[in-house]
Amino acid sequence: MKKAAYNIAPATEEILKSMGEQIKLARLRRDLSTELVAERAGISRASLWKVESGNPAVAMGIYAAVLHALNNMDKDLLLVAKDDEFGRQMQDLSLMTRKRATRRKGQ
Repeated sequence: MKKAAYNIAPATEEILKSMGEQIKLARLRRDLSTELVAERAGISRASLWKVESGNPAVAMGIYAAVLHALNNMDKDLLLVAKDDEFGRQMQDLSLMTRKRATRRKGQ
């Protein structure tokens, strides 16, 4: 089977690895086995291993299922892109452009 190619920046790969490690540590702190978490998430143990290693081929929904299986940690996904500082700066720049009111005919 051919391995899928992903265009992921090295910094993003490191973020995924860190996220996987954090998920694994959360599982271990809760003293939950890989079998139990995989069963709760509805995935195989191999998929859980991929999540915990930060594999970029794993679908976002599987990450969400694993986080949910760790006692509703999926609510943390709401924090993704919550504070979009760069996007807000871009928006503010476009709002700062002065526009003149259109001239009315006959005045």
